[in-house]
Amino acid sequence: MRRALSFLTPFAGAHDPAPTALLWFPIVGALLGATVGAVWLVADRLWPPLVTGALVVVADLAVTGMLHFDGLVDSADGLLPHLDPDRRLAVMSDPNTGAFGVAVGVGVLSLRGAALAAMRPSVLLLAGLWCASRTLMAATIVRVPYARGGGGLASAFLTARVRPVAAEGVLSAIVLAALWRPFPGALSVLAGLAAGLGVVRLAQRRIGGFTGDVLGAAGMVAETVGLVVAAGWRR
Repeated sequence: MRRALSFLTPFAGAHDPAPTALLWFPIVGALLGATVGAVWLVADRLWPPLVTGALVVVADLAVTGMLHFDGLVDSADGLLPHLDPDRRLAVMSDPNTGAFGVAVGVGVLSLRGAALAAMRPSVLLLAGLWCASRTLMAATIVRVPYARGGGGLASAFLTARVRPVAAEGVLSAIVLAALWRPFPGALSVLAGLAAGLGVVRLAQRRIGGFTGDVLGAAGMVAETVGLVVAAGWRR
């Protein structure tokens, strides 16, 4: 649990990643979503919807240490331009941010804030979507080749086999979101997972597999699409 928290958040101190931590990814995701959802619930009582949406977005960035957002921006810079695979990996390792990263980062944050502002607060919805996004990360690590060979932080997860968490995590995510609203909640989770999987597939085609940045990007996209779909049912 501590290793999963350490990899996915700035909390729990410094711990080396280990394959067994993957089993805790869905649980950590649900806890993070519930935490952000609690902020949403409180903020909605104090501020108008647009301010509330912005505060919730900032709260999510805070509890994740902007790790996943950084992966989103780096992945956009590396995967979207016309580059060869080696150059893509080099760009994703570069701390500088390009136009693709800025555009995607601003767009995703704007969509998240707008979707949150369009709905009534729900701790269960966010717990479900955040659980789904971390489940996708864990399943990607288990099932998709690692693009950087032996280097990179995520390579520590590749040293042993672990029981797949995909089925359990997805089911838990659907149940949590369905407790918000049965059909919209389940549809939001499934739509988000499909979008996040699209990011992983794009990375497979363009760099041969996943990196830590791709994991963050897939999770952010999954959550954002899930929120946008859920917002279709409004307040």
